[in-house]
Amino acid sequence: MQKTVIEKLFQRYIAAFHQQNMAETQQCYQLPCTLHTPDKVVLIDNEEAFKREFIDIFTVLSHAEIKNFVPLKSSFSVLKDDLVLACIDWQFIDSKDEVFTDFSAFYHLLLKEGQWRIFNVVSQELSQSIDLNTPFNIAYKSAYSISV
Repeated sequence: MQKTVIEKLFQRYIAAFHQQNMAETQQCYQLPCTLHTPDKVVLIDNEEAFKREFIDIFTVLSHAEIKNFVPLKSSFSVLKDDLVLACIDWQFIDSKDEVFTDFSAFYHLLLKEGQWRIFNVVSQELSQSIDLNTPFNIAYKSAYSISV
């Protein structure tokens, strides 16, 4: 049951991300939330801050002509009934079918009002990836490839 729900969350997330759909992307997050990269930490505590941060992210992806997001592997562990840690290894593919970037992202998920949402993302080098208790799949190829 939890595996299916987690898979559906990330399928919605990747679809919204590919379409650069701000409202749908935000539906996958619980505010406030934090985004961590090796370069910075961002606290997003309201809708306006969310929009600003994701406009920046979507702009970078557009300029890099990212056409596909490939989940190399994904797994999760249940920490509590309402708390899950997920790890997804990503490759972002550009319009020349070359890897623009690859990294491992750790997602902290919270069950609130019957919905799983992301409240923390930590992106690290791919070498930091870990296998958690339960592998899961994210459908992505034909349905979510971007035409550039």
